[in-house]
Amino acid sequence: MPHLGFLEAGAIGLLQGVTELFPVSSLGHSVLIPAVIGGSWARDLDVSSPESPYLAFIVGLHVATAAALIVYFRRDWVRIVVGLLTSLRDREVVTSDQKLGWLLVIATIPVGVSGLLLEHTFRTTLGKPVVAAAFLTINGVVLLAAERMRHRPSPQDATYGGRHGAHRRPLVAASGKTVAGSGVSGTGVPGPDSEPGPQPDVDPAIASDQRLSRLRQSDGLIVGSAQILALAPGISRSGIAMVAGLLRGLSHEDAARFSFLLATPVILTAGVLKLPDLFGPLGEGIRVQALFGAALSGMAAFLSVRFLTRYFENRTLKPFAVYCIAAGLFCLARFTLF
Repeated sequence: MPHLGFLEAGAIGLLQGVTELFPVSSLGHSVLIPAVIGGSWARDLDVSSPESPYLAFIVGLHVATAAALIVYFRRDWVRIVVGLLTSLRDREVVTSDQKLGWLLVIATIPVGVSGLLLEHTFRTTLGKPVVAAAFLTINGVVLLAAERMRHRPSPQDATYGGRHGAHRRPLVAASGKTVAGSGVSGTGVPGPDSEPGPQPDVDPAIASDQRLSRLRQSDGLIVGSAQILALAPGISRSGIAMVAGLLRGLSHEDAARFSFLLATPVILTAGVLKLPDLFGPLGEGIRVQALFGAALSGMAAFLSVRFLTRYFENRTLKPFAVYCIAAGLFCLARFTLF
């Protein structure tokens, strides 16, 4: 059985925690980095092998990443879960938490079913360095194209709320009550009906969730279904979900938040379902390394989501697009020309 050292475990753990949430594909990097380094790394860390202990190791990293997302969004998940439970109890979908909860459920179903049916086939068939490099390049092109398409003039751009009203950002006090006439735009700039003077404290999380809850279920289903493409190594789950969200009218901030909320149940479920692999024969001799890598992955994921939620308040996907294209082309040249 291939050996998994602590240096490999720590490096891949940090890599997983960062690339799972950054729109650059964690699976793609899990394939490409060992192949670029070569030697024992390429031999030990082969994700395409059906019986690879590396896959069992990655399962532990996914659980740690999901745990970090739950910790970071813990208050939000409490509100969403309570909203779902009260919705079932009262048989109604009225509040923003109830609407967002069911939107997440509906949006998660397609990728959940596809992952169960296609994950093994995609990983073993496409989990090769050249293929991953090609998909990483495509990922960058898609991110860049989405930014360019999003800024094309359209009839919706002339409206205050933007497409489906998703850009509209009413001020929400800490109590959760909307401040009438706030007129704040999707970029945080006062709108035409804003009034000068001091404003009450705003809870950005509640405000974002209220905007997301107004997303149509069909649009939420499109965003959720886009994650299926991330079964291919090199296509980023968070990136492709953000692209779909942007094209459905969400701001960068809300698209990022929605992608992180969507990723949590998907990553956690995938990890938990495959966790027995880590405690079975595939996990023999690597469980301590997996625990070490998972700890680093969880910390990296927490710091990453903290950074990205702030980054996308006023920045775009372009830097990540440039990185993916450059890294993908470099790896393609590395594996095909040398």
